[in-house]
Amino acid sequence: MSQTIPQFFEESVNKYPDNAYLREKSDGQYGSMTYTEVRREVHRFAAGLMALGIKRGDRITLIAEGRNDWVIAELGVLFTGAINVPISIKLTETSEIRYRVGHSGSRLVIASARQADKIRKAWPELPDVEKLILLDGGAVDPAKEIDFGAVKQMGDKFLETSAGVFHTIRNAIKPDDPANICYTSGTTADPKGIVLSHNNYISNVKQSYTLMDIPPDYVTLLILPWDHAFAHTCGIYCFMGMGASLASVYGGKSGLDTIKNIPVNIKEVRPHLLMSVPSLAGNFRKNIEKSIREKGKLIASLFKHALKISYKYNGDGFTKGKGLTFLYKPLIWLYDKILFKKVREAFGGRLEFFVGGGALLDIELQRFFYAIGIPMFQGYGLTEASPTISSNSKTRHKLGSSGYLVKYMDLKICDDKGNALPVGEKGEIVIKGDNVMLGYWKNPEATAEAIRNGWLHTGDLGYMDKDGFLYVLGRFKSLLIADDGEKYSPEGMEEAFIAQSKFIDQCMLHNNQNPYTICLVVPNRETLLRYLKHKNLEATSDEGIKLALNKLDRELQMYRTKGHYESMFPQRWLPSAIGILNEPFTENNHMMNSTLKMVRGKITAFYSQRIAFMYTPDGKDIYNQHNMESMRKLLNQ
Repeated sequence: MSQTIPQFFEESVNKYPDNAYLREKSDGQYGSMTYTEVRREVHRFAAGLMALGIKRGDRITLIAEGRNDWVIAELGVLFTGAINVPISIKLTETSEIRYRVGHSGSRLVIASARQADKIRKAWPELPDVEKLILLDGGAVDPAKEIDFGAVKQMGDKFLETSAGVFHTIRNAIKPDDPANICYTSGTTADPKGIVLSHNNYISNVKQSYTLMDIPPDYVTLLILPWDHAFAHTCGIYCFMGMGASLASVYGGKSGLDTIKNIPVNIKEVRPHLLMSVPSLAGNFRKNIEKSIREKGKLIASLFKHALKISYKYNGDGFTKGKGLTFLYKPLIWLYDKILFKKVREAFGGRLEFFVGGGALLDIELQRFFYAIGIPMFQGYGLTEASPTISSNSKTRHKLGSSGYLVKYMDLKICDDKGNALPVGEKGEIVIKGDNVMLGYWKNPEATAEAIRNGWLHTGDLGYMDKDGFLYVLGRFKSLLIADDGEKYSPEGMEEAFIAQSKFIDQCMLHNNQNPYTICLVVPNRETLLRYLKHKNLEATSDEGIKLALNKLDRELQMYRTKGHYESMFPQRWLPSAIGILNEPFTENNHMMNSTLKMVRGKITAFYSQRIAFMYTPDGKDIYNQHNMESMRKLLNQ
């Protein structure tokens, strides 16, 4: 039976009235709000919005850091029948804010103190916006701004005088009414607004429950931005439906403070599971390895051997302990006791697993976390699917795959003509179910292209294996295309290069019908400087610069024949030329979007001359003048 989000929430409150739902840090420690307490605040805010004249179908933008009031604000909006438009706090340019708020036709904007000025700057070009609701108070213009607390006080009066109206409005909401407009995270001028209904969300929550269980005593620290589809559905709503708890990262005074607080808050909250993306997972691993190195050569050597034994025993997870590998079990137990258990204490000691989403997750990264006893289970989804499509879980997993499919959804792999392909053959992933979006806001052409005969065409390349696991190979639009027309996804290789080399921070592969593949590389400056110091070479000398370049070249040669990783990828797709960059891909330069994915088109256009040079004889030489200059700038900045 389909439900609205208010119905789903009320059902959970009635089941788990005294369970802690939201946890937030203030005055140096985490406090909690029960489901009953959250409902009271939601009703107050929703009633206040009704008093302000908000009607069913109106749009309200929400831009704020993850916190208790984020959930209260969204639910309050949904209880009125209005549509929430959550936008990323990482958006910095006025034009990006203006487009999303203006295109959605939002009547109100709800903002935290750190985000409010972004709205104020865009306001002259937002004629539909009537008021700015300030979560942290501090309204300076009563005609335009109002404090969150003041809206709730208006709600108190509305509930006293018009409680019947409040319930009538809430009960008039239909499951197929729009709940959210989620804007795509690309940095193009016209991101698409994905319209998700109440039924889309609740259907996907129930689909997600068929993959893994969330006991009522579980708590997670939601470290991803709360407007992300992954964090939104799998965090806020999946935990809500099971009576479990959701903690927010302590924000501090800046975004940098928030990032620094993550490891501290993990220890304080002691989560049972965490949701992550590859970039965060990679940072976690680097911090663990740094900590191990600092304990001396003996511990580092033991840790390396422990990983090696664990990798052999675990296999791909699906084959764990099979064959003669069962002989390693006593050694695994010992290493867990003396090493891995202590590593896990950095994550609070209760962490059972990660769920990874957002991009392809390098197999080596998966093996690492599996070995230390906190597996990182890769999942797959996209916002247009609300977003969960598949995931690995504790009971059923195969490292390298994106897991098995949620129930109550159909999936097929199609060729270019839309014909379904058999198991094992690669094609486009196409799905059908109640989790498929209503469409793109004010964009019927894009909607018709994405949804055909009820089937959502994801634009992702993949296949199903004989054991029922889905393998996602990457986006069609990012495929490498050789000069003979053969295609290959670069994303798995890029993730591997970054995860398996401490000398590489970022990289992008490119081949658009060229004779060979090239790789743009952003090196890790600190690691290279340590390497040169160990070799007694100066970073200012030509000899030092050349040795640094040689080291990066050898890191990628590891994937060639006779290299340590020779069997990981087809040889023809490995890069034959490397271009060193002295500036990283960031959100500020628009080379990464707000979900920390590379914007390939922007990178390719910006470095078009450099890419062209790399297809010349001089460009293939690792010691070419551009690489020498870029490395010199990087190391001596």
